[in-house]
Parts: sequence; C-alpha cells; structure tokens
Amino acid sequence: MDDQNKNLILATALSFLVILVWFVMFPPPTPQDAPLTTVAEDGTVVATPPVAGSAEIAAPGAELAVPGQARATAIGETERVKIETPRVAGSLSLTGGRIDDLQLLDYRVSLDEGADVVTLLSPAGSPNAYYALHGWVGAAGLPPEAVPGPRTPWQVESGETLTAEQPVTLVWDNGAGLIFRKKVSVDEDYLFTITQSVENTTDAAVRLSPYGIIAREGEPEQENFFVLHEGLVQFADGELIEEDYGDMRDYEANAAERGTAERRDVLENGWIGFTDHYWMTTLMAKPGTGFTAVAKHLTQADIYQTDMRLPALDVAPGQSAEDVTYFFAGAKEAEVISAYEEDLGFAKFIDSIDWGWFYFLTKPIFWALHYLNLWIGNMGFAIIGLTLAIKALLFPLAYKSYVSMSKMKKLQPEMEKIKERAGDDRMKLQQEMMALYKKEKVNPASGCLPILLQIPIFFSLYKVIFVTLELRHAPFIGWVKDLSAPDPSSILNLFGLLPFGVPEADSLFAIFSIGVLPILMGITMWMQQKLNPAPTDPTQAMIFAWLPWVFMFMLGTFASGLVLYWTANNIITFTQQYLIMRTQGVKPDVFGNIKSGLKRKKTAEKK
Repeated sequence: MDDQNKNLILATALSFLVILVWFVMFPPPTPQDAPLTTVAEDGTVVATPPVAGSAEIAAPGAELAVPGQARATAIGETERVKIETPRVAGSLSLTGGRIDDLQLLDYRVSLDEGADVVTLLSPAGSPNAYYALHGWVGAAGLPPEAVPGPRTPWQVESGETLTAEQPVTLVWDNGAGLIFRKKVSVDEDYLFTITQSVENTTDAAVRLSPYGIIAREGEPEQENFFVLHEGLVQFADGELIEEDYGDMRDYEANAAERGTAERRDVLENGWIGFTDHYWMTTLMAKPGTGFTAVAKHLTQADIYQTDMRLPALDVAPGQSAEDVTYFFAGAKEAEVISAYEEDLGFAKFIDSIDWGWFYFLTKPIFWALHYLNLWIGNMGFAIIGLTLAIKALLFPLAYKSYVSMSKMKKLQPEMEKIKERAGDDRMKLQQEMMALYKKEKVNPASGCLPILLQIPIFFSLYKVIFVTLELRHAPFIGWVKDLSAPDPSSILNLFGLLPFGVPEADSLFAIFSIGVLPILMGITMWMQQKLNPAPTDPTQAMIFAWLPWVFMFMLGTFASGLVLYWTANNIITFTQQYLIMRTQGVKPDVFGNIKSGLKRKKTAEKK
C-alpha cells in the first residue's frame, strides 16, 4: 500500500472520529424528576412525605399520574384569583398569596398541532414546582404568626380577576392590631408589581422587613449545552453573576439554617432570579433601593431559592407603611426586557439574556437580525440579509485576498514545474516556492484574514441563534419550520420519498441523517474550495478535500439557521471570488480543477 492510500485511509478515519466525538460530547439532555416538597409554617422549606390530606402535596397516587393531572390537583387544593391578560394566564393562591400558576399564551411547547402552551410556574405539590412568594419578617419581639407568611389565608379585598387593567388587593388581619395588604398588578407583558403595606392599629411601634422569594423544587430539566447558561442569574452592583445549579449546591453552609447552602450579596441597584433557555423569573426592588440578595439551596428538600430581603420599616402607632417590588415572570423577549431597563431603570436587565463573552458581537448581530426580520417578515431571509451585510463590510479585505489568490492561480504552471524539479526534496521545494512568491510579490497567507474574521462572527451568530427566543420556532421556507432546530429532512429516507422515518435525536445514526440545507452547505463549501490553489503537500490537499464533507456531517445536527448562514456565505463568497478572479485575467474552471486534480493523482500513482 503506497503512502497516498495510507493518508487517504487515515484522513477518512480521522473525519469519522471527529463526527463521533462531537456526537458523544453534545448528547440530548436527559429529563429529571423533582421531589415533592412543601413550605413550613416558619418560612423554611422542607421535604414533605406524601401524606393524604396535606394541602402542600399532590393527592394520594398523584405522583404516578401524568404531570398535567398532578398539577391540576395541586391547583385545586387552594382558593385562587384568576390571572387573565392577552399574554399570560393562570392564578395566584390565596394561601400565602403566591404567584404559582402561570402559562405563556404566545408560546407552545412544540410546533405540533394542538401542542400545549408553555407552563412557567406551578404550585407546590406538582411536578417541578416553581413559584413566587412575598411576605414580611418581624423584628425581635414580633412572633412569626403575627406577620404574613407562606401559609397565611389571605382574603380578596378588591378585584375579582387580575388583568392588565385591574389589579387585585388581598388583605389579612392578624387579630393583634396589624392589618396587612398586598396589591398585585400586572402589565400587558410579564411584569408584576407587588405593593405590600401594613397598618398599625396598636399603641406600640413595630418593625418589619418585607421580602420576596422565588422557589424552585428540584433541579429542572435543562439543555445542558456549554453555549447556554441556565440557573441563577443576578446583577449585583455592576457585575453580572451567572451560576448553575451545581454551583448553588456548593455554597457555604448557613449555620443558622441547617441543611442550607447560601450566598449573600448586598445590592444598591440590581435583580436576582432564575433563567431557563427561553424563560426567566426575577425579583427587583425599585431602582436605587438597597436590598440583600440571597441565593440558596436547601439540601434535604433539594430546593433552589432566591430571596430579596428589603430594609426594615418602622411603623408608628396609628400609621401605615408600604413597599413596592417587582416580579418578572415570562419569556426573554429582548425588546420587552430592554424596555423595562430603559423605562423602569432596571440596571443592565438586557444582560439577563445570555450574550456570552463575545457580547460586543452577539448583541449587534441579534439586533440587526431582529430589525431585518421586522422589515422582511421572515427570519430566514433576515439571516441571508445579515450575511450580505457582513460580506459587504468585509469586502475590502476579501478583495485583496481574492486578488492575491488570482495571482497564485496564475503561478500554478510555474509551481508545477518547481514541484517536478524538486521531486521528493521538501526543503528545495519550499525554498523555490518562497523565492517565487517573493519575486511575484504574492502572499500565500493573505487568504486567511477574511476566514479568521469570519470565525468570531460565526460563533457569535451561533450563540444568537441558539440562545435568543426570537429564533425559536421561526420558519423559513417549505420544510424548514424552526430555524433554531436542525433541518428536519433526511437523506436516509431520500427526503421523505421512502416510507420510513428518520433516526431519533439520541440515536447514533442521527449524525448521518443530514437534510437538504447541510448538503447544500457541503456542496457550496466544496465549490468555493475549488477556486483556491491546492496545497502543495499531497496530505494537506487530501485533508482539505475532505473538509467540506466533514463539516457537512458535523453541522448537519446544528440549528438550520446557522447552516443557512454558512450556505449563504459560501454562495456569496464563491460569486465574489469568481468575479474578482475574472477581472484579474484568471478564468476559474471548477470542474476543470477536478480533472486536473485527478490527473495529478494518477501521475503520482504511476511514479
């Protein structure tokens, strides 16, 4: 077996090894189940065994039922006030005054017909319980039962249904001279305003501290992908803090609360909460109000919690006091979140979206895509438009690169003569090649700069497509219904012509189930490559020849929006390079390059 065939086998093996390693490194996520838990009377959160009759857990046997039934049972355990706006629906529980039932009406869990709307919040006792709670903590001398907490039986004072036009006010009299009110309002998007007040009818001053809590029972199902942050998100005095659930489990133990790991930060202007791939909950005080932000994990109950603890209020006899806080619960829509930052002063709230290290690229790329989509009305064509804009910006560099490549193309006959004279003497070959480049004033590395500039742009666009909500379920044309998901067509069933489906996403063969867009990307990448001078080293030339097809398989399982960008970029680059080379007196012949390549291979084999 000659060296060239050995190199071919080695290149083939390495290519498939790269594909398999990629598939193993980034497998689909595995769902996790959350334990049943509850909130105790003193405000701590503890594990609850499934005892019949408990209002904090699912009904007996519900843990064996489907999640929807268990959730409905938990909702039915308490009296409730409906939440109805054009964008969200659900209810808040009069037990504790919790916001613990919320669905996002504009979003479905999948593109399937009749798919359920996205459920964001669920009450304690349901699978993956997730809720917000606001209350008071009394200073020394004021017993816990004298202030409203997780089990307080609130009454409706005004408002039958919480809507964007009508707030709801809850009231609770502790029977000892303190009357508490909780006014809840919601805007047309995802922001709840919580106004808590206390009226002191006693003959002594009292001191109380309001608080807000977001509790998440059990670690939620996650994407588990390195490019995306899911977990705690917090902006603390100019610093963005992102920590996953594993980090929260590793916090220092709180001696005052057994089985609790926590971290505390005192904030002057910030917010704290949990972020998922596309959804988020956060607690915010009025801008300029200092508060203590606490992130904690209750080990025994496996509950993740964020607390917003506000400064204490002194209420004189016959006087009242109130405090206003905010609770965001909804979709991470950039325009909505940006408006809250600008209009309400929530510092750096737009950074709750995971822009990554290259935020200086991902942010402008996203906004360019967003506004192009608003103008064109199709996110796929917006991606193509963005590709054209990027290529226009990089055109001066590309022009110099393609002119240099044209000169290299003209030198091909002379380079072939040098290769024949040098034979197997690699040193002589390199020396004569460098002398030729110097004589003709050609820089063989000049074509690398546009490629190097494309790399951070490519990864930034990948971040935008994978992370931002605006790409979720965004259609392009025909069979491409979701640009944030891989191309659903498959070569394995001849794109639907054969009467069988495609492998599941977690199947080893899924990597070979490439669709139309990845194949177009591979072909256009191959065509673009054929315009460039071939490497002088046969092994390098062979590896480069395999690259388009390796990338075709590797990117075949990526978001189709990213593959669309790469394909459009290849087509525009090919067109630019072809036309520029023609103006330089070079007549590119793609298929002629193939023939000449085959001829060189046969010549090498004869030798």
